[in-house]
Amino acid sequence: MMSLEGKKCIVTGGAGFVGTHLTRALLRQGAVVTVVDDLSTGHLNTSAQPTGEQGNASFIQHDICQPIDLRGDILFNLACPASPKHYQRDPLQTWKTSVLGAMHLGEMAVENNLIFVQASTSEVYGDPQVHPQSETYWGNVCTKGIRACYDEGKRAAETYLTDLSRMRGLDLRIARIFNTYGAGMAIDDGRAVSNFALQALQGDPLTVFGDGSQTRSLCYVHDLVDGLIAMALNPSARGEIMNLGNPREHTVREIADLVLEVAGLDVALEFCPLPQHDPMRRCPDIAKARRVLGWSPKIEIHEGLSLLITDFKARLAAGETLAPF
Repeated sequence: MMSLEGKKCIVTGGAGFVGTHLTRALLRQGAVVTVVDDLSTGHLNTSAQPTGEQGNASFIQHDICQPIDLRGDILFNLACPASPKHYQRDPLQTWKTSVLGAMHLGEMAVENNLIFVQASTSEVYGDPQVHPQSETYWGNVCTKGIRACYDEGKRAAETYLTDLSRMRGLDLRIARIFNTYGAGMAIDDGRAVSNFALQALQGDPLTVFGDGSQTRSLCYVHDLVDGLIAMALNPSARGEIMNLGNPREHTVREIADLVLEVAGLDVALEFCPLPQHDPMRRCPDIAKARRVLGWSPKIEIHEGLSLLITDFKARLAAGETLAPF
């Protein structure tokens, strides 16, 4: 595996939750980082500012739906909201960011000889009929549902980039990211873990959709970042699609109970109708990542939830407010 020391890295979507953690990790390992973000959901504030580590970070505000020309060694494309609450707010823009963004960045990477790490998603599997989900599974996605802008946008991005790799030699590595959580998440992220933490700390009932029997597999953000970096640095990852996530599966009801246990709080659960096309089971097969990268998640869920809740508690105490959308 090569080293990051002195490598010029580009992180699109670098002002978002995962992008901020990735940027900081790259800087700690000696990389020079250019963060590109349109700030539609990312924030350059005290909790997300990706500078200050040896002064080797710079920021460009740009929408990747438009072409851009940047030179470097490695490109990590994380540019697209991952929370249904955020990507459903403007589904047309979500699709454009996924597809047009992949097109512009992929062609730039070919021209400038960049390693391209594409942040895809477990959502390409839709509401899976195969369990756990391996990279060979084609998925079960509705093309016209309220989640389709993200699911199908990411699937189309994979197709375009894979064809670009075959036709023009793009050095491509695709990470299918499963449910990720951790300190630094937007307080109003809208997904189950952040919702439960926020509601618990505010003394509100925890909103459980459906009967809570649907499952998620929670990966702490530091583990995910380690996997993304390993994909960039390991030559054996070239041309591969890999699941990055935690194979330990929990029901949503179990996650709610774990949040209350870790927070030391006792509030009620409130059950609401299940959103359209909400996947009933989600769990990665990470055998390929284990074999090729030697990667698997290390942070256990009680530790991860403790870090998240401590972070949320401090930010709420400091007066952080919810975003206006």
